[in-house]
Amino acid sequence: MPNTEPAMPRLRVLHFVSGGFSGATQVAIDLCGDDDTQETLLVLRRRIMNPANRVEQLRAQGLDVRVVPRWAHWVTIWRLWQICRQWQPDILVAHGFSEHLWGRYGGLLANVPVIVHLEHNVRERYGRWRLWQSLWLAHRTQRIVAVSQAVQDALVRLGHPAERCSVIYNGIDLARWNRGQPWEARETAIVMPARFARQKDHATLIRAAGHLARDGHPIKVYLAGEGKASWRAEAERLAQTLGIGDHIVCLGHVADLPLLLGRVKFCVLSTHYEGLGLGLIEGMASGCCGIGTDVEGVREIITDHQNGRLVPHQDACSLADVLRELILNPEQAARLAATGQAHVQSTFDKRRMRREYIELFENLQSQAAPLKPPM
Repeated sequence: MPNTEPAMPRLRVLHFVSGGFSGATQVAIDLCGDDDTQETLLVLRRRIMNPANRVEQLRAQGLDVRVVPRWAHWVTIWRLWQICRQWQPDILVAHGFSEHLWGRYGGLLANVPVIVHLEHNVRERYGRWRLWQSLWLAHRTQRIVAVSQAVQDALVRLGHPAERCSVIYNGIDLARWNRGQPWEARETAIVMPARFARQKDHATLIRAAGHLARDGHPIKVYLAGEGKASWRAEAERLAQTLGIGDHIVCLGHVADLPLLLGRVKFCVLSTHYEGLGLGLIEGMASGCCGIGTDVEGVREIITDHQNGRLVPHQDACSLADVLRELILNPEQAARLAATGQAHVQSTFDKRRMRREYIELFENLQSQAAPLKPPM
């Protein structure tokens, strides 16, 4: 007999995130897309850059995308409230600082049944007033998800309730990052896939490249990412000052980053801190030998000497030493690249990430109690 049981209604999940196309934006994009279990809506908070072209690309991929203004927080909240009232989500996921504040306010005002705070980074610049807001909102949020153990630990240290926190590692589309050339055919060069921002430490990598050039081991460094123009200009000035301007190539946004990562040998993430370094994960998935700063959010990706190399924070000499060792010992670098690729393929799969979030959303919806209205 045919199955006459009614189909389960799909979850309606709204993701609210920065429109700056950071790592948090990419994770929200990866969690969107309708399937048998969910319908999704991606709401981007406008940044200084004009996101129109990127938004149209997402829509061409079949995603439902809206953009809300950023010039006043109350306007962001009001517009998000309007969208929630119209679209009627079952679950609102507010990604990253400070969007998770304005997103949760909008969701609470619209009486969205389930509110989730998804935190992507450590050492956010809360300040006393915004921290108070985050802690107040935490008790009106069904779950706080951290993208790494380091992020969860940071949230709990700040006072967020540990019983509402959990960890779901970010994932990537492994098929997209599996276009790498054989190791012997790759360029002996470095890619650092990271936006220009205070958090990232392009300067230490540039200084390390300067040490290598002076020692007779010049190496090309491709800096792939957008970000703040002033930080990019500072990196370019440093390269010129060190006499290696020809070796440091600022590429801006790279439309086919998998192709670039698939043709070089080294992916370096020189950084002051991370939630979870997606750019490094993507590089290792592409077959690069991964090298990262020994800080939180990177240690959960690389185990030193096993699947990549860790270097001390802001230590250009140590980074140059590690790079020199790997350049002179290509078999060692190839071995680390292979074990690193296997590690990220088994740990950071987007399909696993989506499955864990769907399971979480279904559990939260089944347990949903009326939200406490904002005072």
